[in-house]
Amino acid sequence: MTRLSAFGLIDLVLDDGSWISWDEAPDRTGADEGYAEELAAATERSGVDESILTGEGTLNGRRIAVVAGEFAFQAGSIGNAAAARLVTGVERATREGIPLVAAPSSGGTRMQEGTPAFVQMIRISAAVAAHKSAGLPYLVYLRNPTTGGVMASWGSLGHITVAEPGALVGFLGPRVFEALYGRPFPTGVQTSENLYAHGLIDGVVPHEELHDILDRALRVLLATPASDVPDPAEEEIPDVDAWDAITRSRRPSRPGVRRLLRYAASDVIPLNGTGQGEADPGLMIALAVFGDAPCVFLGQDRRGQTVAHPMGPGALREARRGMRLAVELGLPLVTVIDTPGAALSPEAEEGGLAGEIARSLADLVTLNAPTLCLMLGEGNGGGALAMLPADRVIAAQHAWLSPLPPEGASAIVHRDTVHAAEMARAQRVRAQDLRAAGVVDRIVAERPDAADEPEAFCKRIGEVLRYELTQLRATDIATLRARRAARFAGMG
Repeated sequence: MTRLSAFGLIDLVLDDGSWISWDEAPDRTGADEGYAEELAAATERSGVDESILTGEGTLNGRRIAVVAGEFAFQAGSIGNAAAARLVTGVERATREGIPLVAAPSSGGTRMQEGTPAFVQMIRISAAVAAHKSAGLPYLVYLRNPTTGGVMASWGSLGHITVAEPGALVGFLGPRVFEALYGRPFPTGVQTSENLYAHGLIDGVVPHEELHDILDRALRVLLATPASDVPDPAEEEIPDVDAWDAITRSRRPSRPGVRRLLRYAASDVIPLNGTGQGEADPGLMIALAVFGDAPCVFLGQDRRGQTVAHPMGPGALREARRGMRLAVELGLPLVTVIDTPGAALSPEAEEGGLAGEIARSLADLVTLNAPTLCLMLGEGNGGGALAMLPADRVIAAQHAWLSPLPPEGASAIVHRDTVHAAEMARAQRVRAQDLRAAGVVDRIVAERPDAADEPEAFCKRIGEVLRYELTQLRATDIATLRARRAARFAGMG
């Protein structure tokens, strides 16, 4: 693999001639003669005076800060001077209110400086946390290699994290593992592609595509919605039988979240996994813009949920990552309900499904971000309810919500499944019933069925989402939270 230098990466990503270095000469106080000579030799070989470069530039005219590792200087290792430079750069980006792009390439802590350098991981992590707490984007590009204390601090804290193809990324360097345990580390584990497969990073991105990915991400994260978005006219909704609505919601050709985003969103940045080792195909997590209204998007994906692989607890852990992103980035959260039901299996029980439903409910009710729920199709059980609490709830005409599939409710009450339609009517599962109960705020018409007009239907949904998101962003968070807490009180 060709290793791109820090300056090479900066030249690829930033607008021509826009780079301004923030760096001052490193403090070498305390370095003994031998180590000082080693550092001087590293400077001569690499052309830089430390393993970290910091500065600012513009990306398609947007001002951003950059902190980048230079592997050619002491294998990108982080000593006290490098840590001080990195922290100073992060704190300046925070102080000046600009997004920060981090591009580490490092073997970890500089062994020549020992534990004093090692504990700088704490200081670096604190600076990054403060940047994120200020609501500023922190975007990470992991380069080959990124290991040790760098991967375990600023390399793993991104709002969005992508990596070079084929890069060595992981905690313990394979050479260290082999020296300690007398056998080689298994191949294929510490690679970008494997981390992506396990939901630890959001993408594998070649150098030449990084500029466009960062540009799109910043376009979403920094989007400013208009204040005069028209309210789409609400249509009169015909009285549809509950069982007819359920039957229509189950049509294989009914549009799900993928077609919704394709037809209704003006920009989408797919994300991946929990960041903690799980990725469930039953949930789509993304940054999205509807018109000019940005959001964090969490959608139950009907295509990703199968009989063999129903939505499991990992999907809700992934959803909770999206909830945290919405708070950290100051964006509204959109959740989409469309599920035949969460997994009923030993694996789901051992994975803590019930607890994840409870935590999702608690997080959504108390979230410090505007929230909007779209009931798009099927709404079976706790897996659907876990995505429901929101400041505004929008429902497609044939969407529904039930404690169990109607067949399951029939089995409990009548000890057969032939009374499923009767149970659906009795349990008031329809969008119209939920609106009458105050659960749903708005119903979007299907003409007469979303499966027969997928593009037009999705575009109507998109117009409603744009309007509702704009209204939510204009409302004080404390007001929204107070209303949200009281929303379901007294229902029954």
